[in-house]
Amino acid sequence: MELFRIGHEREGGVLVVTLARPERRNALSLELMQGLTRCLETLDEAVRVVILAAEGKVFSSGHDLSEMRGRDETAYREIFGACTILMETIQRIRQPVIAEVQGLATAAGCQLVAACDLAVASEDAAFATPGVKIGLFCTTPMVALTRAIGRKRALEMLLTGRLVGAREAAEWGLVNRTSPAGELRKATLELAGEVARASAFTVGLGKRAFYEQIDLGQGAAYDYAKETMTRNALAADAQEGIGAFLEKRSPHWKGR
Repeated sequence: MELFRIGHEREGGVLVVTLARPERRNALSLELMQGLTRCLETLDEAVRVVILAAEGKVFSSGHDLSEMRGRDETAYREIFGACTILMETIQRIRQPVIAEVQGLATAAGCQLVAACDLAVASEDAAFATPGVKIGLFCTTPMVALTRAIGRKRALEMLLTGRLVGAREAAEWGLVNRTSPAGELRKATLELAGEVARASAFTVGLGKRAFYEQIDLGQGAAYDYAKETMTRNALAADAQEGIGAFLEKRSPHWKGR
């Protein structure tokens, strides 16, 4: 059974990966999480940006609860370990990953949105971490959620399990922007296109630096950032970009 599809249309280096379990509310089974991780780890150099989309009315309902009942400790560790690896892979690969959220994103599905580098949501999308209601606190989703929206808002979602609408999610910083449902793909592609126009080398370097410095103290963050920016300034694409700006022409990226 197909768990996700890889889009064959690569407009400007944008690859669309679509969750394809609408009958299961795109639940993140162990097999699906491991498959997505392999997909992201093996992207070719032509891919500049990844859009993570989903079929049906639900973006993702989170973990597949049919895998969560009556298992032993080893099985639960494997499931939550695979989830952690997927979320870390999204942020580790050089390509920015944009969540395209067309419907409900709950529990680990909300975590998936929070872990993506950017997110665009349909105006009728909604988000929740409702694990507390079934006796299983959304502890791993909490990691990505807290870093996306901060302590008080994350705890409100985690402790109440209430739904947060798309507009509120944008105000809180869980998503970057919202779009009418019929224009969601267009809006997501526009954002992806803005990112894809830059040097892939520079974007990859910058993405890595962002996640490296985000949890450092200010002094350590500046130390890390100035060394990274020094290496960046020496790169061919930086020299090409600066020259193109000064010469009032379009840059020709070399990817290094």
